Amino acid sequence: MDQHKILFPPSGWIPNNQRLPVLIYKRVLPDGASSKELESMFAANGWTGIWRNGVFDYQHYHSGAHEVLGVGRGSGTLLIGGPEGQSMEVETGDCLILPAGTGHQNLGCSRNFEVVGAYPVGQHADIQTSAPSSEMKARISSLPIPESDPVQGTSGYLIECWR
Repeated sequence: MDQHKILFPPSGWIPNNQRLPVLIYKRVLPDGASSKELESMFAANGWTGIWRNGVFDYQHYHSGAHEVLGVGRGSGTLLIGGPEGQSMEVETGDCLILPAGTGHQNLGCSRNFEVVGAYPVGQHADIQTSAPSSEMKARISSLPIPESDPVQGTSGYLIECWR
């Protein structure tokens, strides 16, 4: 599994997260695995609110939760980090961990594209499509670091990078 991180500065009206980088995990799952394995992995590592769908085709962020996005099927191009962010090619088995405030948007995907998302215990995603208020900025910066990495558990890359 290949892992790396990117810290995004504010981009247009998207605040991004000024202290926590986006974490990118390539090839988390073996060939032939699916959304069901991602759901099981996220749940086993204590992430909740698990859902299956795609990624919205408009730029948005969450002020109330960090989020993991795991590609369970297909491939796509996601714009991460706001309008001046970085486009990333993702495919089955890839995961992105987006700290609260990080902009994301689907620029295009295969017909079978399916994403599994989840959040740390006690955090709930809101969908923000405009500049953050001072209260939202405070919420983003004060959200606790998750107790575990959704992919690797209590000793994962998230723990190493975010603590």
